[in-house]
Amino acid sequence: MREPPLILVVDDVPDNVDILQMRLESQGYEVTSAGDGEAAQAIVRERLPDLVLMDIMMPKLDGIAAMKQLKADSSLPFIPVILVTARADAKDVIAGLEAGGDDYLTKPVDQAALMARVRAMLRIKALHDTVHEQAGKLSDQAAELAMWNKDLEARVQAQLGEIERMGTLKRFLAPQLAEMIISSGDESILEIHRRDIVVVFCDLRGFTAFAVTAEPEEVLDLLNEYHAALGPLITRSEGTLDHFSGDGLMVIFNDPLPCPDPAERAVKMAVEMREAVMGLQADWRRRGREIGFGVGIAQGYATLGQIGFAERVDYTAIGTVCNVASRLCDEASDGQILISKRVAGAVEGMASLEEIGDLALKGLAQAVAVYNVAGLSSSITA
Repeated sequence: MREPPLILVVDDVPDNVDILQMRLESQGYEVTSAGDGEAAQAIVRERLPDLVLMDIMMPKLDGIAAMKQLKADSSLPFIPVILVTARADAKDVIAGLEAGGDDYLTKPVDQAALMARVRAMLRIKALHDTVHEQAGKLSDQAAELAMWNKDLEARVQAQLGEIERMGTLKRFLAPQLAEMIISSGDESILEIHRRDIVVVFCDLRGFTAFAVTAEPEEVLDLLNEYHAALGPLITRSEGTLDHFSGDGLMVIFNDPLPCPDPAERAVKMAVEMREAVMGLQADWRRRGREIGFGVGIAQGYATLGQIGFAERVDYTAIGTVCNVASRLCDEASDGQILISKRVAGAVEGMASLEEIGDLALKGLAQAVAVYNVAGLSSSITA
């Protein structure tokens, strides 16, 4: 509502208009006027007054008809109408109010009654405008909230997808590598490609014989201890867990994300694994379990990428280097870490090596020069 309020006086008698205008302006109201119903409608639509004082008996379009048309116009805001007329019969008053009038004044208009009715209608107008404004704000807030909810749902779905992808990646990647891939949004590095990698195979000596004679629960308990000891070492070394099957583990270095020292990482991890298993072996022996641990490590080119189907996807490496590492693991006695010549050349500065000689490995046409990792240099272990 305006300040001061704008009041439209509608009457076909100029003297009546002048009297009402003088009284209203003396109270600080802004006043405009019209001489008939048609002119009143035009002014209402143009200026949207806060209150209309409407005479009933007028030419062209009487006050009742003009008021009905204004009240029926949904494009107009609420504008109270006080009917002002010389017709004071009760039936006339009722007819005017039922037609949509908000109040009724009879001529000659009493000054005090006029001001009281005007103030009352303007209070109603102010309250209505406040309610309308608040309803608009609530509507805007509801629309904004709906937009926020939609955005939140989209974010939740994106985060759920991210969590699912993270869970999938963490099955074979170190957590920090999985998080890096997810945060960058680039999973193309998991597509099929060729790369120079270091492959580590390890498993338990005598495990098959133990599994044949032991109860299934005993076998599972031992495997859980074994995996619990070695799993954190793989994660800490930022190796990629290709797969584990029973007591056998295959770990890749330098893929899917390259690292500057894959052979050194692999050998250091293997030594830590050997020490971890030695800690378990003391307890195993007390329970009559003669189980050893061997490791094979090789370096070379392989083809890597995701394989599987919609419900299950794994990341793996395929190539001769994998076969060499696996065969070296098969040849390793308890406590041995057998490595290929290329790996030996990369780690000779950090590890104490024992030359085993050339070994003919199953499935390979030529013998392979093999070394055993006796331990790490003092500067590395310190």
